[in-house]
Amino acid sequence: MNQANTPTPTAVNWLGYIAITLLLTLPVSVMMVRSGAWQQGLMLYALSCLGAALLLSLAILAMLLPRFAPWRKTIATRALFTLPGTALLLVLLGGRGDIPPIHDITTDLQDPPIFTIAPQQRGEHSNGLDINPDTIAKQREGYPDVQSTLTDMDIDTAFDRAIAVATAMNWDIYHQDRNAGVIEAVETTAIMGFKDDIVIRLRTNADGTLIDLRSVSRVGVSDLGANAKRIRAFQQQIQP
Repeated sequence: MNQANTPTPTAVNWLGYIAITLLLTLPVSVMMVRSGAWQQGLMLYALSCLGAALLLSLAILAMLLPRFAPWRKTIATRALFTLPGTALLLVLLGGRGDIPPIHDITTDLQDPPIFTIAPQQRGEHSNGLDINPDTIAKQREGYPDVQSTLTDMDIDTAFDRAIAVATAMNWDIYHQDRNAGVIEAVETTAIMGFKDDIVIRLRTNADGTLIDLRSVSRVGVSDLGANAKRIRAFQQQIQP
């Protein structure tokens, strides 16, 4: 069959139209999240990624069918528009693993640091900051390595070091009380613009300064491991 003299099948054309549409909805979903409609935006984001993966599967299937053999190159070219969404879906699914569905992570499960200024920053529609025993239990199982940091720095040196590390990590510090040994800050994610609040608590003991953190997402049920990752990164950098 001579492809040049044969009209492209409607199904192949629509594959391209839908692929482009799904690709364009990705930045639209991000803009929706950043504008405040995060639930609707995340839903659109998830549907776009899932739709791209399904469409890519259909494109591969079509290329295997003899009736579409003359248009395999065309199908492959149009299927390229599904690759970003499919890749994002694979990253999302691959990163979940055994991550518990929680968004409040602390290094001290017995006596978690308490936020003082964060409630004023978070807004009425944000996740609560009350300690949830179920969350503590899930963290104990899911993140056994997230624990307090003990440093031989004196508390003033450790406080200054904590400020420097938080600043280097692009956290926006909105409260610091040297006498109480407390620092509160917020980090905004680069793409979606999600905000997570962090409190750093420093206390002296016989061996030096004990540093504890708590990181809590303002919205959502699961943080996909972001808060634990943030705490680990801080702990790696706090030691001189």
